[in-house]
This record gives sequence, structure tokens and C-alpha cells, in this order.
Amino acid sequence: MSLRPDLAVIARHVAPNTRVLDVGCGEGELMAELQASRQVDARGLELDPVAVERCVARGLSAVQGNADRDLADYPDKAFDYAILSQTLQTARRPDVLLDELLRIGASTFVSFPNFAYWRNRLALLWRGRMPVTRNLPVSWYETENIHHLTVGDFDELLARLQVTTERRWFFANDREIAPAGANWRAEHAVYLLRR
Repeated sequence: MSLRPDLAVIARHVAPNTRVLDVGCGEGELMAELQASRQVDARGLELDPVAVERCVARGLSAVQGNADRDLADYPDKAFDYAILSQTLQTARRPDVLLDELLRIGASTFVSFPNFAYWRNRLALLWRGRMPVTRNLPVSWYETENIHHLTVGDFDELLARLQVTTERRWFFANDREIAPAGANWRAEHAVYLLRR
């Protein structure tokens, strides 16, 4: 099984033999890949109990928990990497969640859908409705997304929180694109951060 592009780029850039916390780990696709290819000690935190069961059935270490409140239980710098993929926009307070990730991990990967992607803008302009796309596959009333962020919004938040961006990757149509104009050209983004 191949990984989503954001997970694949994260997997390629996690150093071997490190400790990783995958927050919002889903069914453990990234953790399984990191254990197999990088020999990491991967742990997962996931809200959905069925996904946690599937992780455990695969031999992965995952617990059920809510990232909005349960990260406070982890000690400072307990992991080499804290990872949050396609989950920031579902957090009650993304700024607080980001602070917690940076406290727990020496480095933090964050990926998110870019709501300023040109096709989303066009859907709003021409149809006057929230877009339903491959990366945002459900209607506005069904989505778990409660904060619609853009690349520009995230960069502004990082500056306000005084977070250092080590590296950024942007994707459109599952291909990596150049950073120029990413706020309107990228469907989703991946950031490697540290404080």
C-alpha cells in the first residue's frame, strides 16, 4: 500500500532509530511504514476507537485519546518527532495544539489541507458553495474541519508563536510543487518545525 503524499514525505525525513508520536494516527499507516523502513519506536494517539483497534491488531502501539486535551499528559521532549497529519484543522484550538506538539517533540511535522487552493476559490466564486473535492470529500455539514486554514494563515501563526520552519513541502494533484505561490497553488502542505 502506498502512503498519501504528505505521509510519504514525512516518512522519508524521519531519522532512523528515533522516537515518534503520531497524533491522529488513524489506522497506523505511517507508524507501520516508519517501523519497517526507519526502525523507529512509533506510538500513536487516535480519537477513533475502531482505528485504535486496527492499529493494535497490526501490532502497533496506539491509544485512544483526544489531542485537544490528552497531549498535556506527555512530558517535555518525550519524542524526537511529534507528527500531526491532516488533523490540525479539526482541533478546537490549533494554536494550543501546535504548542503542545512542539513541547512534546524535538521536531514536529504538521500537514494540512490548504483551503486557499485555487480550485476551492473557484468553487466558492462560481457556485457560491463550500467546495467538495478529492482532498475535502464531504459537504460542509459533514466535515470534521472546524478551522479552515491556508498556507498564509499557518505561516502567520508560526511567526506569532515564534516557531522555526525547518522545511516545507507543497502538493497539488499528489505531486510536489515549488513553494512560489503555494497559498493558491497547493492542495495541501507539510511543515517540519521546531522551537
